[in-house]
Amino acid sequence: MPMSNPLPGQPAPELKLDLIIDAEWDLADQSPDAFTMIVFYRGLHCPICKQVLSDMRRDYDEWLAKGVEIINVSMDTREKATKAHEDWGLDPIPMGYGMSKATAREWGLYLSDGRGESEPEVFCEPGLAWVRPDGALYLAERSSTPFVRPDLAALLSRVDFIRDKSYPPRGTHRS
Repeated sequence: MPMSNPLPGQPAPELKLDLIIDAEWDLADQSPDAFTMIVFYRGLHCPICKQVLSDMRRDYDEWLAKGVEIINVSMDTREKATKAHEDWGLDPIPMGYGMSKATAREWGLYLSDGRGESEPEVFCEPGLAWVRPDGALYLAERSSTPFVRPDLAALLSRVDFIRDKSYPPRGTHRS
């Protein structure tokens, strides 16, 4: 099944997930002041994900103050997602788990086959999306390797500019 290429400015793909706290999360129900930031991470096995998500947690209150609500999402099992959440010190950021391959493809994420015992059979490579309160995709980043990630500090520093200037989503040209 080929992966999609969701376009900024268009409705974001559907995203419904179970959270490790025995609740359900639905993108359609979110109402952030600025954006919902969806952080797609590879899983518990990834030390780079641990560093990126831990750094994001450090600035979590600042993200919230700027109107950006965050959820971390992986294809991991509930047990692995819970362990990552606890061991990596990610509380109180919502942690979604069990994302399907079909959903990962709808979001344009790359999928990898696991290598060795520590990696799951199949998992998504990292990605990040910002979705506006109206459900439109604003920003989409994805990588085919664990080594390339957006600069979260730079993104955080631009939230006010984007809101104040009504800066439009980019990458919207179709022809």
